[in-house]
Amino acid sequence: MNSYYPKFLILISLLLIPLSSSASPLNQESQAIESLLNRLDAKKPSFSVQESAAKGVLHRLLPSHLSSFEFNIITKDVCGGSNCFRISNYERSSRDSAEILIQGTTAIEITSGLHWYLKYWCGAHVSWDKTGGAQLASVPKPGSLPHVKNEGVIIKRPVPWNYYQNVVTSSYSYVWWDWERWEKEIDWMALQGVNLPLAFTGQESIWQKVFSEFNITKKDLDDFFGGPAFLAWARMGNLHGWGGPLTQNWLNKQLILQKQILTRMVELGMTPVLPSFSGNVPAALKAIFPLANITRLGDWNTVDGDPRWCCTHLLDPSDPLFIKIGEAFIKQQIKEYGDVTNIYSCDTFNENSPPSSDPTYISSLGSAVYKAMSKVDREAVWLMQGWLFYSDSSFWKPPQMKALLHSVPFGKMIVLDLFADVKPIWKSSSQFYGTPYIWCMLHNFGGNIEMYGILDAVASGPIDARISKNSTMIGVGMCMEGIEHNPVVYELMPEMAFRSDALQLEDWLITYSHRRYGKAIKQVETAWKILYHTIYNCTDGIADHNKDYIVKLPDWDPSLSSRFEMSEVNHMQKLVEIPRTRRFLFHETSSSLPQPHLWYNTGEVLRALKLLLDAGNELSGSLTYRYDLVDLIRQSLSKLANQVYLNAIAAFRDGDAKALSVHSRKFLQLIKDIDKLLAADDNFLLGTWLESAKKLAVDANELKQYEWNARTQVTMWYDNTKNVQSQLHDYANKFWSGLLEGYYLPRASMYFTRLLKSLEENKDFQLEEWRQEWITFSNKWQSGREVYPVKAKGDALVIAKDLYQKYFT
Repeated sequence: MNSYYPKFLILISLLLIPLSSSASPLNQESQAIESLLNRLDAKKPSFSVQESAAKGVLHRLLPSHLSSFEFNIITKDVCGGSNCFRISNYERSSRDSAEILIQGTTAIEITSGLHWYLKYWCGAHVSWDKTGGAQLASVPKPGSLPHVKNEGVIIKRPVPWNYYQNVVTSSYSYVWWDWERWEKEIDWMALQGVNLPLAFTGQESIWQKVFSEFNITKKDLDDFFGGPAFLAWARMGNLHGWGGPLTQNWLNKQLILQKQILTRMVELGMTPVLPSFSGNVPAALKAIFPLANITRLGDWNTVDGDPRWCCTHLLDPSDPLFIKIGEAFIKQQIKEYGDVTNIYSCDTFNENSPPSSDPTYISSLGSAVYKAMSKVDREAVWLMQGWLFYSDSSFWKPPQMKALLHSVPFGKMIVLDLFADVKPIWKSSSQFYGTPYIWCMLHNFGGNIEMYGILDAVASGPIDARISKNSTMIGVGMCMEGIEHNPVVYELMPEMAFRSDALQLEDWLITYSHRRYGKAIKQVETAWKILYHTIYNCTDGIADHNKDYIVKLPDWDPSLSSRFEMSEVNHMQKLVEIPRTRRFLFHETSSSLPQPHLWYNTGEVLRALKLLLDAGNELSGSLTYRYDLVDLIRQSLSKLANQVYLNAIAAFRDGDAKALSVHSRKFLQLIKDIDKLLAADDNFLLGTWLESAKKLAVDANELKQYEWNARTQVTMWYDNTKNVQSQLHDYANKFWSGLLEGYYLPRASMYFTRLLKSLEENKDFQLEEWRQEWITFSNKWQSGREVYPVKAKGDALVIAKDLYQKYFT
């Protein structure tokens, strides 16, 4: 074994030595993880089932080459005890026999090997359909596949696991998926080597059956479950009832879907992570069990604490009823799904602090949470998001962290270092105080569409963590809130599950551009080198929520603030003093202008855009190229709109009605032009989101509810009053055609109309009237039923060139 392997992983390979009573915690933990891996391996299906499942992935990806590959399961002994894949030439007995042999310790290793071969021998590329899909034209015809040199290549996983999903991805991205879409996602996961996916679909059906054992009725649950698009936050105890109730049709169909999902995951050798009981209970339970220790949590982002959805009920883990409910839930899952895993996700304290900071109390809570899992599954392992240690760091000091992390037996907890790409906790917590953890990339919030990344951190962070002294890292993971964006990031990150050494990113990006578009073009290589050093080199440590003014229009009165951040096209961010004029009545209070995130030189990015445009003649038929081009010019126009907005505000503060009119018209035209651009690409359409929601409905009531859920999540998100917008408005904003012209454009138009009117009439800006107007508009739009296109219209390449000429030359 290489000398740089951390002690934690070295010890795993030495577990044939019996553990003495004086063994160190590190030894005990190593043994626990090795035992867990062995138990999970024993749950995997037969070799023939896994090989067949891997063949299924190949059939759906590249049916023309089904006979070109031979797949075999091999034992870990071939790879020194690790999971691995081996690619070699197949000894052909006839012209019709296979050409390439791919072997792996599981079906996932085989599909990972297939993907590796297609990438690095055939120059192919696989991404989500909504980011351009797969580029397979470069794969030679059957009978002509490239040979592998010598005896072939073996690629080992340096750490056991490749984790996938965030607990909210199920709402931001998966909520309206049917089995056809899920099958594609599981195939993508298999090709990327994901072997530890979250599997949260359908759990409300399990809870319905469990709570019925405690005399909770369907009517009681109507106030407990959130609506389809808000289930993630109802599950975490952030809200209840919002967007609901769930129909029995929804509950039944989601359970059927979950069984399909789990069956395929297991066939491929994945270990699904199932939910467990966190203490979140229906209000009715308090009446049924009046002596139970049930408390109401505090407000989570409501505007006025409305009890219809605010302040959920938490059953204290120390209460005996907690164990009973948790035990019943695990039992019901095993009854429905079979014995498919030992790993369970639970986030009792996600954005909800415990009632006491006493370490002894926190330890007792953690112990009870784990006991609720392990009473049924004695080998249970608690998987916990480490987000709380970042988001509520003022509470989770070292004593509190240690108390929670050490409240369960050694090796029975795994922590997701959720934001390790930007704010790694492992560095400041002595590797989570000896607790195994997975290095995760968070990357995306709310499913926002923005080109963004930290490729250097992705390429080096997992390696630095793994080889650090006394490392307890046991995996890498992708924990984005929403998917289907930034394909370069989501090709690199899962590849790190198989990389033991650092990458030369500039070289990797050159080959990436070749694979992505199917050919080598010098301008494109240069463009990606620029993008690597600009858009994909964010080092400011700011979490990247898209706050561009088009999609998150500031709700403020510019006459009340004397200073604001001025973001300039050339990347300069200046604090600009806007002179006050006599026409306004100023108050002592101030209103701050939200700052869109700008971390790169926009001039350099425009140079990359020009290079990509110049390659249009050679790449016009490439869907991956068209997606990237549309996305890049969309982002460039959005950043330009930020400056135009600031120019408009400056004109308003100067009392210059003519300049305000000019800049506001330009801002509105930019929205129209971006909408036109996105309308020409199937991957940027609001209609797709809405129609996928409506497709799941079986009657008029469901149709209305599902569409409202879909519209509300991407706009107002949560509750509002007549003149107070949701605290989460535009959190899940999207650059989608239809949403721009149908929602963002009218809102901006109302705002600028009122600004101009206040100048012309020499009156104060009527902020409250503006809020009432746009909130009324938003609520009406959320309840609207107008139909939006699901098919692209126009030539995106032509439109992109026209817009570049219009705005950037």
